[in-house]
Amino acid sequence: MTNSVQPHGRHRAPLPPVQEPATAPPGPRSPQSPTATPTHTAPPPSHRRATPTGKPAKQRDAFFDNAKYLAIVLVAMAHAWEPLTDHSRTAEALYMTVYTFHMPAFILISGYFSRSFDMRPDRLKRLITGVAVPYVLFEVAYTLFKRWADDDPTQPISLLDPWYLTWFLIALFVWRLTVPLWQVVRWPVPLALCVAVLAVISPDIGDDLDLQRVLQFMPFFVLGLFMKPEHFQLVRRREVRLLAVPVFACAVALAYWAAPKMTSVWFYRRESAQELGVPWWVGVVMTLALFGCSVVLTAGFFAWVPRRRMWFTVLGAGTLYGYLLHGFLAKGSRFWGWFEEYEWLHQPLGEVFVSLVAAAVVTLLCTSPVRRVFRFAMEPRMEWAFRRDATAVARGREPTATR
Repeated sequence: MTNSVQPHGRHRAPLPPVQEPATAPPGPRSPQSPTATPTHTAPPPSHRRATPTGKPAKQRDAFFDNAKYLAIVLVAMAHAWEPLTDHSRTAEALYMTVYTFHMPAFILISGYFSRSFDMRPDRLKRLITGVAVPYVLFEVAYTLFKRWADDDPTQPISLLDPWYLTWFLIALFVWRLTVPLWQVVRWPVPLALCVAVLAVISPDIGDDLDLQRVLQFMPFFVLGLFMKPEHFQLVRRREVRLLAVPVFACAVALAYWAAPKMTSVWFYRRESAQELGVPWWVGVVMTLALFGCSVVLTAGFFAWVPRRRMWFTVLGAGTLYGYLLHGFLAKGSRFWGWFEEYEWLHQPLGEVFVSLVAAAVVTLLCTSPVRRVFRFAMEPRMEWAFRRDATAVARGREPTATR
């Protein structure tokens, strides 16, 4: 078996309409942050909460918060399965299936909530505080953690070479800045696919800012950018939910067949075809094939996301926290040799145990107490760092004219 390489989204009554988001925060939180942004729907007047200004407050869309929470659970579980894939073909098949759609789903949601992004000062400010600052802080934190936990004091701190999970933040930062460009070109999704294809056959791109991942995952962001509420209505129909079951069953069966024959590195989209030791045309085929498979499985995933409020809906607002914080435990388990020391983890019951622990840990990391503790790093206010006129715009006021 090929070893996985460790990584560094009848007739029936019509569904209620999905309302347009009021703002576009960052991604795996709804795109204000693996990180997406809060989604808003307007509830009936009797259920609206008044703001200090007397205007009703917008409410989050339960569907998108549910999707983000379930996706972050799959991210954590997949990271926990990675050490098991060398010895378990079943774990490898599940790993490859989940990797096909969990990050594409996050990225698509991030694109969907970036539709209103422009270069307005308040949105640039949110991009800096919600994406750029967490990237810098966690890039440094992960590097220091590796130096200590892996006994590797030579690990350099480099903001140009994202390590492990921080690639998503720098990618989101770049994607957000390109939104105005995609909104003025024709055929944006095919164009983004062409960019991804050119990236996968360009081994000279290098590791700076993890540009291979930025470019190869870009089509999902652009696709989300041009999604409309009715598209989500379509995938949430009962017929699509029923169809998604055999589709996922076929995907797992196909992954089980392919596990010994291919490397899962293709799903990370961080290297060119030449770097993987295959001809350039294989990279083109794999990029297009994986994009198609990812879109189908992402649609199937959305089809089964609950539309109503669930016990975990509130956790959807904290998925950036779960995404970035669970990485310390995921990496630490490898540095400290837990999977080698406890061989029973490679047995079926051990694999189930690992999956449940990963789901429980990332759920805990999305809760309000954890968010309060780490808000300084994830959602810093940083009023001191911005000009007063930018802060006024961010609060919905026009800056006072100066003489």
